[in-house]
Amino acid sequence: MRKVVSHTFVTLDGVAVVDAAMQDIVELRDDEEVLDEFFGKVAEEDAMLLGRVTYEEWSAHWPTSDSEPFASHINSVPKYIASRSLDSAPWPGGDDATVLEGDLADAVNQLKQQPGGPIGVHGSPTLVEALLRADVLDEMRLEIYPVLEGEGPRLFGDRLGRLRLQLAESRTTSKGVVLLTYTRV
Repeated sequence: MRKVVSHTFVTLDGVAVVDAAMQDIVELRDDEEVLDEFFGKVAEEDAMLLGRVTYEEWSAHWPTSDSEPFASHINSVPKYIASRSLDSAPWPGGDDATVLEGDLADAVNQLKQQPGGPIGVHGSPTLVEALLRADVLDEMRLEIYPVLEGEGPRLFGDRLGRLRLQLAESRTTSKGVVLLTYTRV
């Protein structure tokens, strides 16, 4: 069975959608230790699952991006969109993304039953929380940046409830970025 694996970067104070700290995060993320780890994990994925907001941002950016190797990866793998408001999900210059229908857990479990490698969830903090709540997220990878954003949406809201995870991997880069991988207990 395929795994669903999220990749999320957050500030030290837990903000997952950053504005003011973005320049600091980009500077810290533009580091061989962080990027080698990230691209090594992403290379294993042969599909992506995105929330609506991330899909809208990415479909406007990545099809014409030359930021490699991520642009080629994103543009070449099948993309699935979790959205209650979209009927279609065009992807310029490539195969359109597929909008999941019906119950999120059922749709994701159907994807997990298909042959293939891990399904990556990128960005989409609201989707990550929904996948955890639906018990279909198998692995959560966090990049925690030593930056305080102060305000903004947190990775986990008040709706998630109690959930126990198991640390599977941890590493701290020389610039203080903490790379963590958690699995369900």
